[in-house]
Amino acid sequence: MSNRKEKLLNSDWIVSNRPERNQVDPYKPYGWLVEKERSASGEILDTGIIFISNKECSFRCLMCDLWKNTTEASVPFGAIPDQIKWALEQMPEAKQVKLYNSGSFFDQKAIPVKDYKDIASLVSGFETLVVEAHPKLINEQCLEFRDMLEPQLEVAIGLETVHPEVLRKLNKQMDVDDFVQAIKFLNQHQIRSRAFILLRPPFMSEEEGVYWAKKSLDLAFEAGVDSCTLIPVRPGNGAMDILMRQGDFEKPTLDSLEEVLAYGIALGAGRVFADTWDLEQFSKCPKCLDQRSNRLTEINLSQSLVSKVICTCSPNTNRYAID
Repeated sequence: MSNRKEKLLNSDWIVSNRPERNQVDPYKPYGWLVEKERSASGEILDTGIIFISNKECSFRCLMCDLWKNTTEASVPFGAIPDQIKWALEQMPEAKQVKLYNSGSFFDQKAIPVKDYKDIASLVSGFETLVVEAHPKLINEQCLEFRDMLEPQLEVAIGLETVHPEVLRKLNKQMDVDDFVQAIKFLNQHQIRSRAFILLRPPFMSEEEGVYWAKKSLDLAFEAGVDSCTLIPVRPGNGAMDILMRQGDFEKPTLDSLEEVLAYGIALGAGRVFADTWDLEQFSKCPKCLDQRSNRLTEINLSQSLVSKVICTCSPNTNRYAID
């Protein structure tokens, strides 16, 4: 990559190439769902996910498209509890709940500290509460919130990749040591953690994407996380589409996601989940897509490998046999 291109990959360039954001209601979440997830104890639990409408994340990462459902200004005090209350009234009973706010829960511009007490009260009936945060926002504020909670607190952090140069180019404004120190802090204070790991971020070939995702799994578990979620990188946020046209990014394949998930499960170091949203983007064969998607879901829940799907789309069907 030339120095000219290098200078462009900053927050201003990323924002300037975005499409329009969606209009969201500051008093209602922009979405919610309930899905099954394997817990740390091995139980398969119904897990509610509430997608909170709030101010855009302060960190403008190159690959992120979560800003599409955010506001440009901080939402009013009390709006976040109103959103959670509204979602819980619609949602069937669940044991775990995730509050995903398209950024960092501990960013005070996004989630007002004055709302913590009401939020804690609303989620008091759950066993586990999962929030997301940037590693540089893991501090005493986490402990303040934890001490208000009845559920076990778990914090999801985007490690993304341990490739130092690519991580820098993602405009994440962190390095691997920031992640390691954040996990260390959480572990010291009995707060669980999970890592988000990207499969084939920009500036990597398919083979490099697989290799560095595996290395990222290794590092995350060595640092002490409880689980990892593998996220295939997608276009669609403006910046990634430009990089795709320039030849600096290609979508990973479903084969690669299966390979890295199998590697993570075989480590036996903690739970490893594959993000199964919108998998058709990464599939080259519509005939086997549903079966392969169902297989990934089964592995997510069982945390054990099951027979690969055999399909005529592969030039060598033996590649689908379990090693």
